[in-house]
Amino acid sequence: MYKLYAFLFSAIVMLIPAMLMAQPNGPVEMADGLRSSGKIYVVVAVIVTLFTGLVLYIISLDRKISKLEKESDQSHR
Repeated sequence: MYKLYAFLFSAIVMLIPAMLMAQPNGPVEMADGLRSSGKIYVVVAVIVTLFTGLVLYIISLDRKISKLEKESDQSHR
């Protein structure tokens, strides 16, 4: 479980500089259009929902695998 959290933390830390350098030099017309119509919040909500779902799925898989590993270790003794 610790390895998963360490991996997620390191992935986020590695992506921060890339996100900071990805700022456009001029105005982005698509973002302005989405922002003015209020649809940017829908886009952000969908992205956050997908990311949260993926993280929860990975955590649940990690727990299931850990449980199976413990059961396997106990049956081999």
